[in-house]
Amino acid sequence: LTSTVLKLFVSATPTSTMSKEYTEAEVAEHNSEKSCWLIIGNEKSGGSKVYDVTKYLNDHPGGPEIMLDLAGKDADEMFEDIGHSSEARTKLKEYLIGTLKADPNAPKSSKSKKVSAVDEKKKGGLNPLAVVFLLLAIAAGIYFSQMK
Repeated sequence: LTSTVLKLFVSATPTSTMSKEYTEAEVAEHNSEKSCWLIIGNEKSGGSKVYDVTKYLNDHPGGPEIMLDLAGKDADEMFEDIGHSSEARTKLKEYLIGTLKADPNAPKSSKSKKVSAVDEKKKGGLNPLAVVFLLLAIAAGIYFSQMK
C-alpha cells in the first residue's frame, strides 16, 4: 500500500518542481515552435535554468519571434537586457523544467553561444521605438485629417 501511495504522489508531482539537468546539446534540440526551450540565468541569479516556453510563445507580449530566435540557446543576456518586470519573472517560473548541466570542458565564459541585444541589433529589423513613433504619426495624421 505504501509503495502505491508513493507512486501516486510521484506521478502527481509537477515536473517543473523536479530538478532535472540538461546539457546544452539537449537544449539545442528544442529550437522550434513545436518545442521551444530557453536557458535563462547566470551565476548571480543562482545558475542557468532551462525553461520550456513552447506553450507561452503566442502569449509573449513581444511576440513569439523573439523567443524563437533564441530557442535552444542561452537567452539570459537578452532576457536581462530587455528589463523584464517582476510579473514576467514570476510567470517564467511556471515554465521551469530543470537546470543546465555544467560542462567541465567548457571555458568559464562562453560568450560565443550567448545572444545579446547588441547581436540582435546587428541582424537588422525594426527598432521598436521607431515603430511606436510611426504609429503615433499615423494616428495623429488620421486625427487631424478628420478635424477638417
